[in-house]
Amino acid sequence: MADETNMAALDAAPERTGFDPVRIALDALAAIGTIWTFGLMLLICADVIGRSFLNAPITGVAEIAAHSVVGIVFLQIGATIHQRRMTRADFLIDRIARAAPALGRAMEVTFLLVGAAVMAFIAWAAWPGVWNSLALREFFGVQGLFTVPTWPFRALIVLGGTAGAVAHLALLPSAIRGR
Repeated sequence: MADETNMAALDAAPERTGFDPVRIALDALAAIGTIWTFGLMLLICADVIGRSFLNAPITGVAEIAAHSVVGIVFLQIGATIHQRRMTRADFLIDRIARAAPALGRAMEVTFLLVGAAVMAFIAWAAWPGVWNSLALREFFGVQGLFTVPTWPFRALIVLGGTAGAVAHLALLPSAIRGR
C-alpha cells in the first residue's frame, strides 16, 4: 500500500509575523520574475501562432527567451532561499538535528554562511561584466534587424546574487536560535 502524503504538512508555511522588509523586497523581485514569465509565455505563444498560421514569426523571440530564463531565475532565487524552498537534503539535516541539536544548528549555520558566500561571489564575479557590456555597448540579436543590450541581463545576475546572499544572511539569526 502506498504511503499517504500529509498535504497539510506540505502546505504549512512558517507563520509570518511583523514587518519584514527583506521578505517584501525578495517577494517583489520574485513577483517581477513571475510577471516576466507570463509575458514570455505570451510572446512565445504569439510567435508560434504567427509562425504556424500566419507565416509571420516574431523576430528575436529565441534570443529574448534564452536571456530571459537567466534573468527570471536570478529575480526569483532570493525569495526561494528566504522561503526555504531551495532543494537540499533536509531529511539528513533534520535527522541529525533531532539526534544532536547543537550539531544540526551548526550545520544549518554553516550551510547559510556558505550559501551567502557563494551568492555574494556570483554577484561579485558578474559585476565587471555589467560595466564591460555598458562600456562596449554589447548587445545580442542581429544588427540592423533586432538588438537588445546585454547589460540589463547581466545586472540581474548581480541583483539576484546579492538578493540570494541577503536571503541567506536573513535566515541566519533563526538558524542560530534553532529555527
